[in-house]
Amino acid sequence: MEKDTRANRYLPETRERAVRMVLANEGGHADRAAAIRAIAPKIGCSRESLRRWVIGAEVDDGTRDGMTREERDRIKALERENRELRQANEILRKASAYFAQAELVLSVPWLLRQKGAAAQHCKLRGSGGGRRRAELGLAGPRSSLAIPRLF
Repeated sequence: MEKDTRANRYLPETRERAVRMVLANEGGHADRAAAIRAIAPKIGCSRESLRRWVIGAEVDDGTRDGMTREERDRIKALERENRELRQANEILRKASAYFAQAELVLSVPWLLRQKGAAAQHCKLRGSGGGRRRAELGLAGPRSSLAIPRLF
């Protein structure tokens, strides 16, 4: 036995036939509500369901303002695609952070060499290495061509 879901309880043909009956018999009753009250028991659905089907059919036909079924389906598909893209971006962001961390771990020796070069550079610039500057012939007033600090 198949499970009866609310969305698929009535066949689309049944819905269309019920809507056509309401629209065709609307003139024979006092108002649309009376036509719906008369037709709903014949179809075997509730009055509220039939009323919503009629309103949906009018929106789809363009006689009533609102979003058509195609527009709702399109928005639902776009929202699903947006959600999937956000998940993919999150996965890529995490993977990128993971591989960047792995690259940093692999480049630690390079980074240490750079720090060593920066320390040597600081000695040459005069932060504690004045005697060394004199040995290299760099003593005297600093010029505007001094080597910039790396770190």
